[in-house]
Amino acid sequence: MQEARLYEKLADHKVHCHLCAHECQIDPGKRGICQVRENRDGTLFTLVYGRLIAENIDPIEKKPLFHFLPGSRSYSIATIGCNFQCLHCQNYDISQYPRFHQGKITGEPRTPQDIVRGALHNRAATISYTYTEPTIFFEFAEDTARLAKEQGIRNVFVSNGFMTKTSATSLASFIDADNIDLKSFRDAHYRKICKAKLQPVLDTIALLKKAGVWVEVTTLIIPGLNDSDEELRDIARFLLSVHPGIPWHVSAFYPTYQMLDRPRTPASTLLRARDIGLQEGLRYVYTGNIPGQGGEDTHCYACGALLIERIGYTIRRHNLLEGKCPQCQAVIDGVWQ
Repeated sequence: MQEARLYEKLADHKVHCHLCAHECQIDPGKRGICQVRENRDGTLFTLVYGRLIAENIDPIEKKPLFHFLPGSRSYSIATIGCNFQCLHCQNYDISQYPRFHQGKITGEPRTPQDIVRGALHNRAATISYTYTEPTIFFEFAEDTARLAKEQGIRNVFVSNGFMTKTSATSLASFIDADNIDLKSFRDAHYRKICKAKLQPVLDTIALLKKAGVWVEVTTLIIPGLNDSDEELRDIARFLLSVHPGIPWHVSAFYPTYQMLDRPRTPASTLLRARDIGLQEGLRYVYTGNIPGQGGEDTHCYACGALLIERIGYTIRRHNLLEGKCPQCQAVIDGVWQ
């Protein structure tokens, strides 16, 4: 165990956690909503520091990040726990592990040095903090990321964006990219489906982008819940207001966990969402989970030239020249080297 960061001590041995937007006030002997931060006699501890439940080598496109070092490898890690309780979580067995196992904490012991050595050994350009919500293992991510930077390795969050201004600002000092889930543009959806709120996610997207972190956004489109033209247009307009160069990934839902009553998202819905995003002025909109229909390719927003051709996580053609379109010389938003 290690003492947690970003919290304050209160009277009567209570603590106030400022790590995520739940802002939990935790009594002695209790844990926050994430189930992995515990108040012990007035000191908040992280229970998952260096306790990895997942450790893999992934293509960066799997995050998904399409405009950040395409074709590179990412050393990907996670602990148990999450500050959301999404009804459709595809990794619920690890994100909700403490709730399923009477608060038990599990994971293989690792140090930040172990992770950096693993990334170097596997020639990974980045370390990704992913699979579950990385905010809840913030301390381990920060220590690993700062060490990785010294070795020339960049750092990636794949997150729900449910942070405080304090934690998001701190995060921006040690990560290079973040793919943030924007699960809906309706607060009622966040409250019912995720047990959370919308506004902190919007604030994090804007804050990280302004701070210079490379940001891409993913929306899992669920039939009958967030697939209306109006809501998709609202999401596109919000992203446009932050920056037109934010890539938006619209992905297909499939029934899982506690949401087995919804059908899989048809390809036509994703293609419609892509059209809406482009109509609203976003430069790059990608479809996920329906490979082979062209929705994964990167085109020049200025002249329409094909720049990167993809099938799934595989790049078949890469025509970018130093981040520019070879036909019209438009600068393509992203981190290319």
